[in-house]
Amino acid sequence: MNMQITKILNNNVVVVIDDQQREKVVMGRGIGFQKRAGERINSSGIEKEYALSSHELNGRLSELLSHIPLEVMATCDRIISLAQERLGKLQDSIYISLTDHCQFAIKRFQQNVLLPNPLLWDIQRLYPKEFQLGEEALTIIDKRLGVQLPKDEVGFIAMHLVSAQMSG
Repeated sequence: MNMQITKILNNNVVVVIDDQQREKVVMGRGIGFQKRAGERINSSGIEKEYALSSHELNGRLSELLSHIPLEVMATCDRIISLAQERLGKLQDSIYISLTDHCQFAIKRFQQNVLLPNPLLWDIQRLYPKEFQLGEEALTIIDKRLGVQLPKDEVGFIAMHLVSAQMSG
C-alpha cells in the first residue's frame, strides 16, 4: 500500500494519507529522511501506524511524536498492546496520555526529581488489574529503555489505564 506524505514530523515519523483517504501517523526508522510532503512512501518501511478516531487526536499525536524518541513511543505502544489484551479496547487517547506521561517520567527520573504518589495503596486496592499492568509497564520500560522508574509510577500508569477504559 502506498501512502502520500502530508507532513514530516521528524526522520522517523510522518503524517500520511492512505489509499482510502484516511489520515494516519506512521513511524519507522528513517521513514521521513530526505522526504518531502507530497511524496509517496511504501508501507514496507513502516514499523507502526496510528489511525486515530478524530482529526484532533491525530493532531495531538503528531505533535507529541515529533518530540518523543522512537524507542519511548515503541515501548509505550507495547505497554498499551498488553493492556488491551487484558482489559479490552481502550480509548485512542491513551496513546497520547500514556506516552506523554512516560516521557516526562523518564525525564524526571534522569533529573533525580521524584514525584510521590500518595494514592498508591488505594489505587492498588481499587484497581488491581490496572496496578499489575503498571508494574509490568515499569519492567518493560526498564528492559527496553534501561530506566528504573520508581514504584510510585505504577499508580500513575494504572490510573491512565483506568481512565482509558471509561466511556466518554
